[in-house]
Amino acid sequence: MKNFNNKPGHIRNYLLIITLVLFPLSCEVNQDQSEKGERAFNGLYEDEYLNRVAFPMGGIGAGMICLEGTGGISHVSVRNKPDIFHEPVMFSAISIKGLENGAKVLEGPVADWKVFGNSGTGNGNGKGADGYPHFAKASFSARFPFAKVDLEDDDIPLQVSISGWSPFIPGEADNSSLPVASLEYTFKNNSNKAIEALFSSHAENFMRIEEPTVWGGRRLDEGSSISGIRNGFLLSQSCTPEKAHYKGDFAIFTDNKNTVTDLCWFRGGWFDSKTMIWKDLSEFSYEDDTTTVGSNGASLYVPFDLEPGEEKTIRLQMAWYVPHSDLRTGPVPTTEELASAGDVACDPETGCCPPSEASLYYEPWYSGQYKDIDELIGYWSKRYSDLRSDSQLFSNAFYNSTLPAEVLEAVAANLTILKSPTVLRQKDGRLWAWEGCHDAAGCCNGSCTHVWNYAQAIPHLFPGLERTLRETEFEVSQDPSGHQNFRSALPIRLTDHNFHAAADGQLGGMMKMHREWRISGDTKWMKERLPAVKRSLDYCISQWDPEGKGILEEPHHNTYDIEFWGPDGMCTSFYLGALKAFIAMGSEAGIDISEYEELAKKGIAYMESDLYNGAYFIQKTQWEGLKAADPVEASKKSFGGLYSPEALDILKKEGPKYQYGNGCLSDGILGNWIGEMCYLDNFLDAEKVKNHLVSIHKYNYKPDLSDHVNPQRPGYAINKDGGLLLCSWPEGDEPSLPFVYSNEVWTGIEYQVASHLMIAGEVEKGLDIVRAARERYDGRVRNPFNEYECGHWYARAMSSYGLLQGLTGIQYDAVDKSLDVDSRVGESFTSFFSTQSGWGNLEFNDNEIILKVAYGYLDLRELNFTHEKGLSAISKISVASEEIQSRFEQEDGLNKVLFEKELKLDRGDEMIVSFK
Repeated sequence: MKNFNNKPGHIRNYLLIITLVLFPLSCEVNQDQSEKGERAFNGLYEDEYLNRVAFPMGGIGAGMICLEGTGGISHVSVRNKPDIFHEPVMFSAISIKGLENGAKVLEGPVADWKVFGNSGTGNGNGKGADGYPHFAKASFSARFPFAKVDLEDDDIPLQVSISGWSPFIPGEADNSSLPVASLEYTFKNNSNKAIEALFSSHAENFMRIEEPTVWGGRRLDEGSSISGIRNGFLLSQSCTPEKAHYKGDFAIFTDNKNTVTDLCWFRGGWFDSKTMIWKDLSEFSYEDDTTTVGSNGASLYVPFDLEPGEEKTIRLQMAWYVPHSDLRTGPVPTTEELASAGDVACDPETGCCPPSEASLYYEPWYSGQYKDIDELIGYWSKRYSDLRSDSQLFSNAFYNSTLPAEVLEAVAANLTILKSPTVLRQKDGRLWAWEGCHDAAGCCNGSCTHVWNYAQAIPHLFPGLERTLRETEFEVSQDPSGHQNFRSALPIRLTDHNFHAAADGQLGGMMKMHREWRISGDTKWMKERLPAVKRSLDYCISQWDPEGKGILEEPHHNTYDIEFWGPDGMCTSFYLGALKAFIAMGSEAGIDISEYEELAKKGIAYMESDLYNGAYFIQKTQWEGLKAADPVEASKKSFGGLYSPEALDILKKEGPKYQYGNGCLSDGILGNWIGEMCYLDNFLDAEKVKNHLVSIHKYNYKPDLSDHVNPQRPGYAINKDGGLLLCSWPEGDEPSLPFVYSNEVWTGIEYQVASHLMIAGEVEKGLDIVRAARERYDGRVRNPFNEYECGHWYARAMSSYGLLQGLTGIQYDAVDKSLDVDSRVGESFTSFFSTQSGWGNLEFNDNEIILKVAYGYLDLRELNFTHEKGLSAISKISVASEEIQSRFEQEDGLNKVLFEKELKLDRGDEMIVSFK
């Protein structure tokens, strides 16, 4: 159970005031935005705010397609890699018989930025469907994993909406990893006359292997085909003996028995096929066509009638299947690996024999679950309604919240990272990930431990998947000495250990082991891995704290891709958190932890004295008297850190390059926040922690960056954007060459600081930072569903999930079977919660707590919560009108409800705790 009392006493006295102030302020923010004509947080995207919206659909590690805010499809990335600018000819349309201008593409107006400026637009932008009539107006809203587009046009007497979604059900990793998506088109007749209408959907065979030409055209490689399936068509590319990864299928179909399929667009030159498509749909001249020879694309048509006021929904389902890839990171296959791979049987359906080394490259999880696209389609069709219902249940529970709209928006927007190509799931089910996505390849490989430290969504929503990351780190990527390669190989396998270990990544993994233990309740799993955790910790001590001072003194690699020299608040806080985590796990396992307790005690004392300057935690740069080689020699094993003659002059005056010294670092006590997320008590003086966080807000938060100097990567926040700088030097003592990226703004750090401020009771300051981030990603310049850093859909941004804990303090411990609530928003809120076994909503009111399990189940032995009012007793606890026996205890402001018998709350159950 977490210690609720390790924070400043006066914070609790202010909670009631915060309750009265916070939510009116949050409401006023949205009201002010509306009055100014700005988009309200978590509200509609329309007009200029619709400009860059692209909402990912797909499965965890399965690739994606994006539904644009206008209703179009883009970012088609289904070949086990990102393809950010892949926007094939793929569109749907509506046509109304006998109506002038009655045929429209089911999309809003083409965005101005697509007209000119992108690759190929100098030749007139003739590739897609942009030249057909579109609806005059579109608006977009998101309720993850669902997105809705509403279309309007004076020519069309229909109310039109598009609902796009793909399965996302916390706790069900497999169903949430399906390579599928759906677009549900709903039409309602708003006229007083019956309407004869035609829905159609069209796609070129974008699965074919193509090569660009100087004119932007494409040369079709051998092996592409189009075939018919029930109520739809299949776009395919076969493999070749040398190219197993060429094989791929993409299915588009409906559930409507009246569907008419044209498997072959008009075969001709120039723009003939696109000309004839429009003629067929607008003049109702479409025909069933089973010809496939030489086909470049296919269409499906669904005719329907609507009486006045009548409504019709047409369900367009998509599924893709690309079982192989040419993706591999780490060393190339050895002779031994090639020999042990063995022969892979030929595919009798295609006559294509993948090479024996196909298994030595990444293969997606779904390829081991479904033998082919037909089996996948069968499952998707059979389970569609159930998967939709459960995904909707999650969406309803998540958005059934009174937390600030900007927080819900930030959390939900970054859940789309799980549907992006950033995340892969290999054939055996283990998770592996990039840091983010380049335009056409993954960016920064290996489930990078120091980046994925920040991400808090997966451990709560899919804890089983998160545990596979720990297993890889400690069982595969760690050598017998305890050195961890912070970038795991793909496919996951043993790899080299010829570079620095990452101090923050490796130490953070120990805290996360503690988190996974408490979330899962699986003590056996934890104990089995504890020896590896001990080797890892002992390695860190020997490398970075050989004198046993409780601080990281020797140069240590970190998330800024450089080494810090001398003790610093950021990485030392990781060290202390790792020690605390190991002490907790070791105590449970019954091993001697005294050595680690002594190190933690010394480290905390040093951190709170020598590394605290009275306002915030700092670094004491040190490069002499260490065991490490001098900085010049050490730079030979570093990223871009070699010393030129000019840099040598700086070294003599200031010390090593890329330090932060007396700077106010936004990540300055990151390990402390990670500890909060990992079920560890705050191990630093609470007042100093709060002072540090307030200093970050004071010095690093900038509402306007117009005058900010950033020679690094300014695109993350620029001009009049607001944002949180990685570091500042309030006393004017910035090093000549501070650590890399110090001038930048990263949303992953913004959210962790905001969450930490909330935990410290500084809720409004935290919300300042959240608002600044989401205002940058409002759809005008940046995609609201793609927070990028070193690549698109950058994993660090999933720190936003920690905002939920920052505001509510809700934490379920499956070891103790206890549920804790430590509200920072007063005694009136409703929030989503998620555990390994189930999820739902928790309502906290003046005189009761209501716990609703929407999905799965929840076992409870105790409920612990703070409350502003002095409670005297629990008046009643009931589940389904049955009164539950318990006892009530109070200790230092903490209210404890201890159940006489362990409760098992099942799906649909509601527990009401009334108190007085």
